[in-house]
Amino acid sequence: MVFRLVAICALGGALIPGAGAAEAALTELSLEELGNLQIVSVSRRGERLNDAAAAIYVITADAIRRSGATSLPQALRLAPNLQVAQVNASQYAISARGFNNAIGNKLLVLVDGRTVYTPFFSGVFWDQQDVLLPDVERIEVISGPGATLWGSNAVNGVINVITRRASDTRGALAEASVGTDRRQLAARYGASFGEHGAFRVYGKRSQLDATEKASGAAVLDGWNFGQAGVRADWSDGGDEFTLQGDVYRGRSDPQVLGSTNFGRVDVSGGNLLARWARQLGDGASVRLQAYHDTTKRDDPLLYRPEVRVTDVDFQHALPDGPHKLVWGGGYRRARDDVGAGVFFGFVPASRTQSWENLFVQDEIALGPALNLTLGAKLERNDYTGTEKLPSARLAWKATPERLLWTALSRAVRAPARLDRDIRLPPPPSPVYIIAGGPDFVSEVANVFELGWREQVDPGLTVSVTAFHSRWDRLRSGQPPPNALVQNMIDGTTKGIEAWATWQAMPAWRLSAGLTLLREHLQIKAGSTDPVGPRALGNDPRQQWSLRSGVDLSATQQVDLTVRHVGALPDPAVPAYTAWGLRYSWRPRDDLTLALVGENLFEPDHAEFGNPTDRSMIDRSLLLQLTWSY
Repeated sequence: MVFRLVAICALGGALIPGAGAAEAALTELSLEELGNLQIVSVSRRGERLNDAAAAIYVITADAIRRSGATSLPQALRLAPNLQVAQVNASQYAISARGFNNAIGNKLLVLVDGRTVYTPFFSGVFWDQQDVLLPDVERIEVISGPGATLWGSNAVNGVINVITRRASDTRGALAEASVGTDRRQLAARYGASFGEHGAFRVYGKRSQLDATEKASGAAVLDGWNFGQAGVRADWSDGGDEFTLQGDVYRGRSDPQVLGSTNFGRVDVSGGNLLARWARQLGDGASVRLQAYHDTTKRDDPLLYRPEVRVTDVDFQHALPDGPHKLVWGGGYRRARDDVGAGVFFGFVPASRTQSWENLFVQDEIALGPALNLTLGAKLERNDYTGTEKLPSARLAWKATPERLLWTALSRAVRAPARLDRDIRLPPPPSPVYIIAGGPDFVSEVANVFELGWREQVDPGLTVSVTAFHSRWDRLRSGQPPPNALVQNMIDGTTKGIEAWATWQAMPAWRLSAGLTLLREHLQIKAGSTDPVGPRALGNDPRQQWSLRSGVDLSATQQVDLTVRHVGALPDPAVPAYTAWGLRYSWRPRDDLTLALVGENLFEPDHAEFGNPTDRSMIDRSLLLQLTWSY
């Protein structure tokens, strides 16, 4: 292990260009430019990354490109404050600060302002969520609660995927990837219309090979997925308009249990979003956004949901001054029809739900370098009524590039149909093993955070956050049969998140990240839960990552990545260290070739799941070709 760590530095030092290539510089943002990057996820208005009083990490477009990622979950591995575990060929378990499982119901995910968690179970089907990665401008990843501005389910973090404006993607792009475990084709074309408008259209098709178990038996989880979309942006004076939408369809290999073929998992869906924004002067602005999202999933073994969501959101930011006030509200309506599978059904099979919210947040200047931010959100749902989601943050700019901050927040994970209406086995069986609890209420987190972020010098930035979360009314169960879902687990989680970036030389950049997590959860007195807290997630006590990026010349780059994830307790998954290498060459201005290797120093490893049937993630090689004009 020590040898491999030394190899990173040796590779970086050996590949640093000599005097003849000294003028080659990384195309990524400089550390100063990154610190000045305008982000929106912390306060719902533009602010410098270095001024944001939160544990936020920004995945830049160039970092995504240099990683060789071909899907959104792979790109999220770049965030040191996320736990990303590959479950099988297409499914991932993604979380922040613990509670990681296949449904990840305490993490809010946004794509261009559209919430993509599934209302009937509060989680994300990652095999149904993707974007054309060359169109991504940045991904803002907050670890910690964001409920005051983003609402329920923004408990342990917020992932905000922001794509480029259409005016920034004019011209043509084609990308082909061929590897030992996947193949992908993607294309995009963008152009101007009128004096102030631009549009783009894109299409993407991917095929993922099936994985294997440790025994060598096939898992039959191969995946074919296609997605297409359009975006148009135009401006008129102080007004800006956006219209965008996507459609997709995916299909798995046949699901076989024993000698019975239960058929394939088929998914499909589409969304359409419209947004209007106006700058009113002196820092004031208004924004109105609406979207409709339809998703369908036909899983013969589990369930067959079809969900239609309509969402409207309004926001008004007042002029800058001693008070930076932002307020707004929204309405969300979801109609789902969940057909039964072999194992699960929902009672009733169809339900319509609505959510209304009103929020306000005020950043108050207490002095030249001291700001207090107070916020609150009222969010009503059909199950528990109105939830109160307050927060308070204190930020001290000790120097222009040093930020010390602390925060207190309350966040909830509101009930979903999976908590209230699920039934195993499905009706018409009069006897059930487990069913949703009619009295299930919101899971509650009260969170304290303390953070430090600093650009130590022009070549080094550091961020460290400590957190302590007090949990109450977490999801629990009962011994079967006729078991109901309950809220009989409480306890604490605490940890440290740290990352740093060092511009070692003009053409060599190093990045490192570390997370430490301790969970102390227990069942409450009177509970008969036979499983206890281990059903809530499976989390490593520590994980770390290192990335080394070198520009060999103006046309060649080498990127080396190593990730270490500690052992998972239950189901037990051994610790693993994954190594990745990407070499890219640009023979012409419009053409890039890249060779990507993943998991290079071991044939395979497990990342998640039960030892008897989990997928082993193999070593892989990928050749990428990108043409742009």
